[in-house]
Amino acid sequence: MSKKNSRRRASPPDPRTTEIGGGPAEGVFEIDSGTAELEKDTFHPGAWLLRINNVQSSHVIVGEPRELAFEYMRWIAAGVEHFVEGRLDPQQLRVTHLGGGACSMPRYFAATFPGSRHTVVELDGKLASYVREWFDIPRSPTVKIRVGEARAVTETFVDASRDVMIRDVFAGAVTPEPLTTVEFFRHAHRSLAPGGLYVANCGDTRELRGAKAEIAGLAEVFAHVACIADPPMLKGRRYGNIILMASDAPFPEALAPEAARLTRDLLGGAVPAQYKDEAWTRTFAAGAEARRDGN
Repeated sequence: MSKKNSRRRASPPDPRTTEIGGGPAEGVFEIDSGTAELEKDTFHPGAWLLRINNVQSSHVIVGEPRELAFEYMRWIAAGVEHFVEGRLDPQQLRVTHLGGGACSMPRYFAATFPGSRHTVVELDGKLASYVREWFDIPRSPTVKIRVGEARAVTETFVDASRDVMIRDVFAGAVTPEPLTTVEFFRHAHRSLAPGGLYVANCGDTRELRGAKAEIAGLAEVFAHVACIADPPMLKGRRYGNIILMASDAPFPEALAPEAARLTRDLLGGAVPAQYKDEAWTRTFAAGAEARRDGN
């Protein structure tokens, strides 16, 4: 999983296995899928780094839900906020987060859009219980954590029952393939209200085959597809994150002032990123074959 922390390099995991005693504490904790390691971020009071099976997963600053340390999360935040503006009622926003970790994004959006409602789908039930004890995650109905496998749970969603869906699910360094197929995208599309937004954190290699296949699949299902990433990633120079966005509603480039604000926000981080419109995105993925269930 590519989770970029712009503040520090993670230290080696503590070899001990610790039992939680209430509140965040450094150590390694047994969870259903393996281990979760919690480590203090000494660069900021109240900040914690969470690793799942030795892979960087989440960063949380207790009491400061709108502080996002991972650049890709900042890109998701910028993309969603600019899409929502003028299109959806932020106070009535219904957001589904596929993949929970420490619930960094639900905390952020709950603080950014008071009155919004969030459903987090997390595979690991023990991890979900731990992060509720460790961190200041708003209680249900503001943030509801549902334990289950993301694809199976998505298939149960009522039609048009959510406004934004954010997929940030990894098994090790890759997203499980059932969450990258045309059939899955159709379930996501069906679940979204008209004009809703689908967002995916796509971790990919230098060849960018995964991102191109996902874009090809999304383009079969949604009217508009765009992406956000930093230039070295888009040029195939390294492994990293590409944020994919899909909707039946137009993206900000259709409205020049919104596009300018989004560009400014993306360039302002420690790792400057670029917004690529649907014309660029479709050219980028030209010739790619979409993934399908059973292939």
